[in-house]
Amino acid sequence: MDESRIHTPVMLERTLEILAPAIGREGAVVVDGTLGMGGHAEAMLRAFPGLRLIGIDRDLDAIDIASRRLAFAADRVTIVHAVYDEFPRALREGGVQRVDGVLLDLGVSSLQLDRAERGFAYAQDAPLDMRMDRTSGPTAADVVARYSEGELRRILERYGEEKLAPRYARRIVEARANAPIRTTGELVALIDAATPAAARRAGHQSKRVFQALRIEVNRELEVLERAVPAALDALAVGGRIVVLAYQSLEDRIVKRELAARSASTAPAGLPVELPEHRPELRLLVRGAELADDAQRAANPRSAPVRLRAAERLREAAK
Repeated sequence: MDESRIHTPVMLERTLEILAPAIGREGAVVVDGTLGMGGHAEAMLRAFPGLRLIGIDRDLDAIDIASRRLAFAADRVTIVHAVYDEFPRALREGGVQRVDGVLLDLGVSSLQLDRAERGFAYAQDAPLDMRMDRTSGPTAADVVARYSEGELRRILERYGEEKLAPRYARRIVEARANAPIRTTGELVALIDAATPAAARRAGHQSKRVFQALRIEVNRELEVLERAVPAALDALAVGGRIVVLAYQSLEDRIVKRELAARSASTAPAGLPVELPEHRPELRLLVRGAELADDAQRAANPRSAPVRLRAAERLREAAK
């Protein structure tokens, strides 16, 4: 298997362009908080020969691939098996206190989607797993088996933004009373049967259900709410962060944190803005940038991406 070809990094050139002023110098340190198979990491290490990289990932399969892919720069790379909100531990293992750049490429990885046995894809029958870290935690099958109808409805509404959540939750509870729902194929068949003809979408009706279960299993939004502040706190003055989000729930969290830190905290009517009230961050893009038509054509998984970026202007007020 040609591991350099199994994953096409999203918005790679733009990511490098934004990070370059912060990570292009000798001795700079960047954290790739969602290392995956190392596509972005490899490009950064090749573009900037003086760069050190700390890579974080919870998926041991991805770490195995990334380790081989980044072997050419092994002396400049530290890989940490962790969830990406564990910035303090990753920095300790990398032997640094502050970093010059951070990249967060959110969501499910190509590896997880493309390997049927991982249970992320509704188009392939496999055990209903969906854990990014298969060494710990409940599976999607556990969630489907144990959650009450109300809990299932909650996650489908909140994480899948699914209008048919009450109907799907009820059908899941009814079906599991007769037999466990253990595979993606069984869940897809159930959702298909429960969907009224008038409600069928252009896309697959299971998409939102699978997204909701994946987010719940991996606590993705909870992790992100901790990870963005931790990443920003880790940035040195002049350091830069790029975040690639693929669905609106993620993007709202990123947007809110960046907006809060890029605004003045001076009380209304204060005649002079004190240094501690000045913005911590400067936003580097207007709103969220999208992949252009060429990238969407070359890499369809870039279609939903929203890129946001910022630069640290000052230390946070004590």
